[in-house]
Amino acid sequence: MSIRLTAVSLIVLAALAAQPASAGLFGKKDKTPDAATAPAVPTTTLAQTTSQAEAFTPATKAEIEAALRADPLAQATFFNTQFSHNPTNPQIGLYLSNALRALGRYEEAADTAHRVLLFAPDNQDLLLAAARAHIADNNAFFAIDSLQHALDLKPKNWQAWSLLGVAFDQTKRPDDAQNAWAKALQISPDNPVVLTNMAMAKVTRGDFAGAEPLLRTAAAQTGATIQVRQNLALVLGLQGKMAEAERLLRQDMPPAQADANLAWLQQAISTHPAATAPASATTPVRSWDSLKSSGS
Repeated sequence: MSIRLTAVSLIVLAALAAQPASAGLFGKKDKTPDAATAPAVPTTTLAQTTSQAEAFTPATKAEIEAALRADPLAQATFFNTQFSHNPTNPQIGLYLSNALRALGRYEEAADTAHRVLLFAPDNQDLLLAAARAHIADNNAFFAIDSLQHALDLKPKNWQAWSLLGVAFDQTKRPDDAQNAWAKALQISPDNPVVLTNMAMAKVTRGDFAGAEPLLRTAAAQTGATIQVRQNLALVLGLQGKMAEAERLLRQDMPPAQADANLAWLQQAISTHPAATAPASATTPVRSWDSLKSSGS
């Protein structure tokens, strides 16, 4: 099968998600700017003068909570200011890294996490943040050390196992990926994040039929997100199961968006009839680029 699903860039690996996002159009990219177009966020250095530190008043808990409700650019600006005066604070560094990743600034997000890890090398959240940024930047090889260190510290961290599976799959180690996901599911059975990551690995190879049962199980879980259901709708539609795909789309989307996605699915099927047939597990239909988190 030769169909390349470049139009479904909104499918998101749930494990990479920093915050919830609304469902979007299969045929259009998220409005979040990518790394090439995102507004620049001033960077800081670790060296801070004593006078700056003394003059600076850290944000209050209420101010931080308000900032976390803002858009990614506002978050990045706010936490960059905080970080410039307090570059060893793990929580501030984590918030800045997440905001930069949401803006598509993956390399900067990873660098920020690693800078704070110099002062808090065993911080689980920062280790996972660094890994997420590397994976989103299509540099999963550099995520593996952080994830393995996180697992050395906390072997039953299902999120670390799930991300490690994604990193292994991205670095062409499918057997290791399956083993990592199996361990994640042992710790957290039927976890929708883990199941979605497993399913999307199959989607990248064109194995829609193999992805479907995983996504069905994921979508049936209490913690399933809109993205999980939209992933399932996409996989169903590309197999010609349009009635069920439409039901799922209309469940979560305004009519105009659902109509647009249905039209895209119909066009994909009519243009590439092979999309509805079982695909070879070795035939790639999407790049890992299209699975990058877009700030969701």
